[in-house]
Amino acid sequence: MTTFRPFRPDDLNRVSKCNLDPLTETYDLSFYVQYYTKWPSLFQVAEDTNGNIVGYIMGKVESSPDYFKFSEHYLPWHAHITALTVAPEARRSGVGSILTEFLEKAADAHEALFVDLFVRKSNTRAINFYEKLGYSVFRVVKDYYGDNVNDPTANGEDAYDMRKSMKRDAKGEHVRADGRDHAVNPEDVF
Repeated sequence: MTTFRPFRPDDLNRVSKCNLDPLTETYDLSFYVQYYTKWPSLFQVAEDTNGNIVGYIMGKVESSPDYFKFSEHYLPWHAHITALTVAPEARRSGVGSILTEFLEKAADAHEALFVDLFVRKSNTRAINFYEKLGYSVFRVVKDYYGDNVNDPTANGEDAYDMRKSMKRDAKGEHVRADGRDHAVNPEDVF
């Protein structure tokens, strides 16, 4: 049985098991602490019966800075999934879905218009997972990932910027069906 609870700072020493997947983005300790300090309600962990962390989600709520206000790439108030990862032994058990639903509820509580995330274009498993949860590709960010895990000699790998409308965007004005046809450069993304 898996239990879910808010992240605690002492969990930093226990999440490494979840970060072993080569497609999981990992960060330095200060980055995790920053998220915990600024957005504690958007940081949740899943534990197995032995107390091992088998998954976590880390997110934030924000809008683009004011200098982006008149840009076509301006992002209004939204939530962002910075990291979602589940240990191999807990995959396909619903842990990822529950963690994502948790963040979506927090996004609604923060009155976010949508939740977005970035995923490698080659990570079809993750893309299919998010699509089943109602996310769609909003745009392609060219060469977003500086390292290309599929071809280290190539330029960066493209990312899909995926979104799902929250209650505040009841008309779906911040999502689109043809997102794969809309490409932007990394500098256009906040």
